[in-house]
Amino acid sequence: MARFGYTLMTEQSGPRELVRYAQAAEDAGFDFEVSSDHFTPWLMSQGHSPYAWTVLGAVAQVTSSVDLMTYVTCPTTRYHPAVVAQKAATLQILSEGRFVLGVGSGESLNEHVVGEGWPSVDTRQSKLVEAIEIIRELHSGDLLTYDGEYFRVDSARIWDVPDVPVEIAVAVSGDESISSFAPLAEHMVAVEPEGDLVEKWDEVHEGGSRKIGQVPICWDPDRDAAIERAHDQFRWFAGGWAVNSELPTPAGFAAASQFVRPEDVAAEIACGPDLDELAESVHPFLKAGFTDVAVVQVGDERQDQFLAEVAEPLLERMRALR
Repeated sequence: MARFGYTLMTEQSGPRELVRYAQAAEDAGFDFEVSSDHFTPWLMSQGHSPYAWTVLGAVAQVTSSVDLMTYVTCPTTRYHPAVVAQKAATLQILSEGRFVLGVGSGESLNEHVVGEGWPSVDTRQSKLVEAIEIIRELHSGDLLTYDGEYFRVDSARIWDVPDVPVEIAVAVSGDESISSFAPLAEHMVAVEPEGDLVEKWDEVHEGGSRKIGQVPICWDPDRDAAIERAHDQFRWFAGGWAVNSELPTPAGFAAASQFVRPEDVAAEIACGPDLDELAESVHPFLKAGFTDVAVVQVGDERQDQFLAEVAEPLLERMRALR
């Protein structure tokens, strides 16, 4: 049975607002909540980028039933994997076993800020393999010394180890990444609704797993206003992952998307008041075999109204698609 989530979009809302939205999303009936983990928004007009882990710690205290997840964090550049292991363990305790650590190979936008450069995708994925190995070892609670090609850990131990182990979901994009990561993680994350990814994952991965996707929508009583907001804040979405992962600054995203028109965005993102049209956005993921789909409501200004008035009937329509 498919599960539907709400996205805590740190690029478009402040920390206090995100905590309030998280509580409202649980009340509205979402099954899980995912948080982006960025240092910088994609576009200046989005205007926010609070620290996701602090926000999630607060969210864990105002919610009680929804699963929580990073979607996704990069444990290889801006964060050392030992630090991610500690953060994830603590969040699992605070949430009483509701947290899934979503990881990926990262974006230049967020990772270049520490001045370590931006390696090739092959190197990024090799580093992610080592990072997951380190996180797994540390979550055992044992003392760890690790000497890898990219990372070293010297006599480290996680002292507060959760009773419920932290499961890991990893972002994949093709056969190579699936071959590398499926044996290391419990769950799969992908940004495109491609059935081939699900099939390949199931071939390589042992046991059951969740396949988690994400889709943007832009609800507004006025369709034109919805399209304008989606174009203003989400036109970067048209670039695709291969391009977006390499751009280092919001100025770069603005330049790369300068010729994207409002009608181009409206063709990719369901906009306006029609709940059936918005609900249909999740259908490609369900058809491809994804078990979980998180919805992004684009923009901050309609979030309260969306959660209070729209989320419940929208969830009914999405669940009817199953």
